[in-house]
Amino acid sequence: MTRTKIILIAVVGLLIIIQLIPLNQTNPPIIQDASAPSDIKLILKNSCYDCHSNETEWPWYSRIAPGSFLITRDVVEGRKHLNFSEFADMDAFDSTDIADDILEVLEEGEMPILPYLLLHPNASLSDSQIESLVDWANTLYSH
Repeated sequence: MTRTKIILIAVVGLLIIIQLIPLNQTNPPIIQDASAPSDIKLILKNSCYDCHSNETEWPWYSRIAPGSFLITRDVVEGRKHLNFSEFADMDAFDSTDIADDILEVLEEGEMPILPYLLLHPNASLSDSQIESLVDWANTLYSH
């Protein structure tokens, strides 16, 4: 066998083996969903909830490595930073921090992240949606 064939067989074998690595792609129970007006809730569900809630929709491609590792990592990190399914645990200090974080990522155009938008182009936020989210995030300061 040529060196190229050996390398190709090794790469294919490795890709097959990494499919067997288990990942936790589950949705924990919802403690309390974020309280928001229906128009805001619709924006959040469409553009944010896959990574920032316990209502993640795990598409078929999220189970194929190596992409599954990246998607799972993004969801775990997203939930760690902000989880709309656990708003009941939020006190006044946390709500101020969350509002600051939401306003910052909206201002910087950091969310939704580009890899997510490439697979979910309808999750892109329009200027009016961003404005609505900013207005809603500002109400979190009063909680």
